[in-house]
Amino acid sequence: MRYLPIFYDMKNVNVIIAGGGEVAVSKLKILLKTDAQLHVVASKIHQDIEALEGEGRVRVTRRKIQESDIRGAQILYSTYYGEALNSEIRQMGKNCGVLVNVVDTPSECDFISPAIVDRDPVVVAIGTEGTAPVLARKIKASLEEELSPNLGLMARVAKGFREAVEQLPFGRPRRDYWRDYYANDIANEEQAALKLSEMLEHKLKEEKGAGFVSFVGAGPGDPELLTLKARKAIDKADVIIHDRLVSPEILELARREATLINVGKKGFGASYKQEEINDIIVEEARKGELVVRLKGGDPSIFGRLDEELEVIRKEHIAFEVIPGITTALAAAARVEKSLTSRNKNQELRILTAHDVKGFSEHDWHSLAKENAVAAIYMGRSAARFLQGRLLIHGASPQTPMTVLENVSRASERVFGTTIESLTDTLTQEAVSGPTILLLGIAPDSNIAQTEIRLVC
Repeated sequence: MRYLPIFYDMKNVNVIIAGGGEVAVSKLKILLKTDAQLHVVASKIHQDIEALEGEGRVRVTRRKIQESDIRGAQILYSTYYGEALNSEIRQMGKNCGVLVNVVDTPSECDFISPAIVDRDPVVVAIGTEGTAPVLARKIKASLEEELSPNLGLMARVAKGFREAVEQLPFGRPRRDYWRDYYANDIANEEQAALKLSEMLEHKLKEEKGAGFVSFVGAGPGDPELLTLKARKAIDKADVIIHDRLVSPEILELARREATLINVGKKGFGASYKQEEINDIIVEEARKGELVVRLKGGDPSIFGRLDEELEVIRKEHIAFEVIPGITTALAAAARVEKSLTSRNKNQELRILTAHDVKGFSEHDWHSLAKENAVAAIYMGRSAARFLQGRLLIHGASPQTPMTVLENVSRASERVFGTTIESLTDTLTQEAVSGPTILLLGIAPDSNIAQTEIRLVC
């Protein structure tokens, strides 16, 4: 993000508009909605600006702009079309220490003006860093349709109630109050004030609700692979207790006020014990918070969900489980292969290379069969163990495998290999991120993705 979106207090700010043509008129239409002091300096003045001058809404100086006009101002707009003149005006602004905006020339601007949806005092600013103004207008049109024309009126009335609403406990009770209020479409100030008073009286009589825990599957990492129900739970959460494998992009979806608690575990390294995680979930829920226990993939697949549910049930805390797209499914989609095939395998095994005590033992004889297919989680550090067990039990060294690192994320990498070459592939490619192995599946070499490599 190159441009930081901010809202600048324009009360009594001295704004200079260099130029008196149609572009200046366009800028003034927005600036006149503020409390700024507006001064147009130009040799030729558009008739609309003359009318505004007659109404006392702008001050006009009819000559070429000079540096003395800019001294003491805070903002300068140059509305001419002409590189040389704009550069000269920009330099004047720099000399006077003011913020400069040169029309349609982002490279010459200290700031750029966004597209605006105006529901004063509610203002939505839409920016594309000057790269896609048509897109900005499209977004603006969509928001104009979605936002009630009465939203500004409701916000103005609500401002007078903010002190009274402080009687409600900080956090969710206040958020729920304002959310419920803005869910209405109120046409006048009297109705708005009455609604606010009635709602506040009702909320003050309510007792703080019991806590609630949502066990949410975050999927493999791509926010677009979250379910709609998961998105809603994350948006409402007071507290999000998340694993190490939950991507930063998904955590960005949380409200700014939400408390994020990282209880991530890392194999063979420092991490939270499961008992500690259980205690944190219970503690936050007992406070009456909406808790989201956010797990990578699906919470019911190698997420120790049963252990956490057992504790929650013992404490009589209400909960729900929201499934997610487990990594095996995202991996299969990535390599454009089915995990089951009528003419090949009649079953699919999802297994982990680790359990709480170390490397996991499995039915290696079945896994070593010619058409066996398995999705192996947490297999990177156990690769040599897996390789050895499969070969000892009769697997063909040339059995295909696919290694997928950081599935669905921007840093995703995919490698085709074999049981025999598995450990060499992991070492050669320096695979270090979250990894899943697909046994018995090879990626097609014609997939149009440069990240996929077939390693022999």
